[in-house]
Amino acid sequence: MAKVSAKDLGEQPISKLLVKQAVPASIGILVMSLNILVDTIFVGHWIGSIAIAAINIVLPVSFFIAALGMSIGVGGSSIISRALGASNHEKALKTFGNQITLALLFTVSMVVLGLTYADSIIMSFGGKGAIFDPAKIYYQIVLYGVPFLAICMLGNTVIRAEGKPKFAMYAMMIPSVSNLILDYILINLFDLGMYGAAWATTISYVICFVFILWFFLSKHSELKLNFVHFGLNLSVVKEIGSLGFVTLARQAVVSITYLFMNNILFDLGGETSVTAYAIVGRMLMFALFPVFGVTQGFLPIAGFNYGARNYDRVRESINTAIKYAAVLATLVFILLMAFPEAITKMFTSDVEVIKQTPSDMRWVFAATPIIALQLIGAAYFQAIGKATPALLLTLSRQGFFFIPLILILPKFYGELGVWMSFPISDVLSTLVTGYFLNREIRKDLIAKTE
Repeated sequence: MAKVSAKDLGEQPISKLLVKQAVPASIGILVMSLNILVDTIFVGHWIGSIAIAAINIVLPVSFFIAALGMSIGVGGSSIISRALGASNHEKALKTFGNQITLALLFTVSMVVLGLTYADSIIMSFGGKGAIFDPAKIYYQIVLYGVPFLAICMLGNTVIRAEGKPKFAMYAMMIPSVSNLILDYILINLFDLGMYGAAWATTISYVICFVFILWFFLSKHSELKLNFVHFGLNLSVVKEIGSLGFVTLARQAVVSITYLFMNNILFDLGGETSVTAYAIVGRMLMFALFPVFGVTQGFLPIAGFNYGARNYDRVRESINTAIKYAAVLATLVFILLMAFPEAITKMFTSDVEVIKQTPSDMRWVFAATPIIALQLIGAAYFQAIGKATPALLLTLSRQGFFFIPLILILPKFYGELGVWMSFPISDVLSTLVTGYFLNREIRKDLIAKTE
C-alpha cells in the first residue's frame, strides 16, 4: 500500500489521494464492523437471541463514553490537519497533547459514574425483563475497557490527520481480530457466556491501546510529544471542544435514539422487536463501511487543503467524495433490498425474529442511495473548522427529524411508524445538508478563487 505523508495531502491528485485515504479507512471500518457483526452472530448462536438484545442495550452507553475520546480526537485532528497544512508544527503538537489529557479526564470520570448508577442506566436504555441480567453482566465488564477504547478512537483520528491511513487501518483491525479470537476461546471453548463476550471485548480494547501507544512512540509518527504539551491550553481546549462537540453531540443523539427505540419497540413488540432492531443496527454499522471510509478519507484532504488555501482542491475533494460515496451507497442498497432474509438468518434461528426483521431492514435502508451528500456535507464543515454548521447538520438527521418522527408516527401506524421514520429522516436531512453545502461552496470557496 502506497505511503501518504502530510505533504502529499496538498500535492497528489484528489481522486488518487482519496482512494489512498479511503481504502485503508474502509478496510479498517470493514474489519471493525465485521467484528461487531460476527460478535453478534457468535453471541446469538452460542448464548441466545436475548444476548443480542442485551448487548444492544449496553452499546449506546459504552460507545457514548468512548465517543468522548473520538470527539476530542476528531475536533483536535481537524486542527492538526490545518496546522500541518499551514506548517505550524508546534500547534499540532500542543493540540495532540491536550487531546490526550482531556480524553483521560472525561472518560475515566464518566466510567466511574456509569458504574455507580449501573442498574438505573441499564433499565432506562430498555434493559427490562429477561434482558436485564445479561445486559448488566456485559455492561459492568465492558465499561472497564472504555477509557482504553477512547484513547484508541482519539489516536486513530490523529494518525489519519498525519496522513498515515495504513496505520489507522491497523488500529481498527487489531482489536477487531483480537475480539473474534477471544470470543471463540472464552464463549465457545470455555463456555463463559456473557462474561466471555464482555471480557473478550474489554481485552481487545487494551490490545488496541498498546498498538496506538507503540505508533506514537515509534519513528512512524511526526508528532513527538514532550511533557509540556500535555498541559491544558485554554484557546486550544476551546477549539478542540467546539469542533469535537459535533462528534460528541452526534453520539449523544445516537445514544438517545437507542434509548427511545429500545423502549418504544419493547412496548410495541417485546424482546423480538428489540432483537430485530439490534440486527438491523449491526447492518447499519457494517453495510455502510465503504461510505464511512470515503467520509473518513475525505476529512484530512479537505482540512489540509483548506488550511493551505488550496480552495480549488477543496472543491474537487467535495465533488469526488460525494460521487464515490453515492456509487458505493447505491450498491449497498441493492444488496440489502435483495437479501434481507438471508442476512437475518446469519444472526439467529429464532423463527419470530427471522419473520419480522427483513421487512424492518428494507424500511431502514430505503433511502441509502442519497445519504452520501448528507455525510460528506456535514463532514466538510467539521474539516474546515466551522463548528456550528457542522453541529447542526450532523444533528439534523437523528436529532431534528428522526427522534420526533419515532415519537409521532407510531401513534398513527404502530410499529411500522418506527421503521418508516428512517427513510423519511434520511430524505429531509439530505435536502437540508445539500442546501447549506451548496451555499457554503458559492459564498466561501468560489468567492475566494475568483
